[in-house]
Amino acid sequence: MEEGIPIFLRKKQEKSPMDAIKEELKKRKKVQKAVNLSEEEKKILQQIKRETQEWNKNNVTRTKAYLDFYRQYPEVHWAFLGHMVSRNGGWNMTDLKGELLSRLLSDKEKQSFFSFLERGNWLIFQDAYPQFLIYRESLKRNRPLFFLFPFFNISVFMEATWNCFWRNPQSNFLTIALIINEQSYLEKRVIQNHSYKHDVFQKLEFKLQELLSLNHILFPYKKGGATLLRGQTLYHFESLHERILLGKRLYAVLFRNKDVLALTEQWANRHPHTGSRKDYWPNIFNVIHEGLPGEKYQFQLKSCKLRPGGRRIFSPTLEHAWENVRHAEAEKGDWFDHDNGLNDFNELEDNINGEIQDAYCQTLERLELAALAKKAVTNWH
Repeated sequence: MEEGIPIFLRKKQEKSPMDAIKEELKKRKKVQKAVNLSEEEKKILQQIKRETQEWNKNNVTRTKAYLDFYRQYPEVHWAFLGHMVSRNGGWNMTDLKGELLSRLLSDKEKQSFFSFLERGNWLIFQDAYPQFLIYRESLKRNRPLFFLFPFFNISVFMEATWNCFWRNPQSNFLTIALIINEQSYLEKRVIQNHSYKHDVFQKLEFKLQELLSLNHILFPYKKGGATLLRGQTLYHFESLHERILLGKRLYAVLFRNKDVLALTEQWANRHPHTGSRKDYWPNIFNVIHEGLPGEKYQFQLKSCKLRPGGRRIFSPTLEHAWENVRHAEAEKGDWFDHDNGLNDFNELEDNINGEIQDAYCQTLERLELAALAKKAVTNWH
């Protein structure tokens, strides 16, 4: 087996993913007709709606649901990738109420940025999780039920993809399709949304990149007693193409090296997601504020270690940082039009570097410097 090259990109005798999906889409166009659901199928729909709603309460419940599903169906690689990226979403949410960013952002900025992160996290889950549950129900009955996708406003692109996967279960193919789908799904609903463009990207553009460390996606794992980080950095959040490329690079960082994958899975299974960065570095972060109200911030870290006499940085759990949000219904419409998205099924370069720890440590030190330059605020809890 050629290392690092997805099997579906190497087997010349088989159809390419693009050809398989194009054929599937053509078939679907020919047989577009009203679906008469059986009583059993109606029950399946109701059950999936209930389960999705139940797990879509907040970032912690979503993140757990992805991992639980992956444990049962490890062939769906995206479930673990989604779990790890969703952990990062939770850390970014709680950072807004954590010790460093509380000194740098106004309450309005915190709320705007949280709404942006939460909406994206919620939208992706209510699109991806019903796909997973329909796959589960298909396996139980030994017949594909992907014709139920339109009842959840899931893209025709994914209906075609899952039908191909059912016949020829190639995990790489499915994962890259899900990466393309989820980022394309977010594009109009969040990234191009007028209020987010105005309140988040324009006003917070510098802070997003330089301060909030939104651009660092971290995958912790334990080796030799130490918790190490691998991951990737995103520089152009507003570019759909760049986000899809990032998703593919993150997938490679997690799944190309079997040892890293096993250690990351082990870490995820042993450390339930709380939203606090204490989950991975309890020697640097704490869910309790160890400082005194109103005190001037002092440097606590050097190269991701506490300085002598330094104290841990406050990083709250999601539960204590933000209340659950009641979301407006997801905007209707299918992002897929003709062949857009199919060109993203190209091969990734081999030399993907997952080293991120030094860059993340530098970001923390920049945040400390920025916090030191600002007056202390006393409204932390």
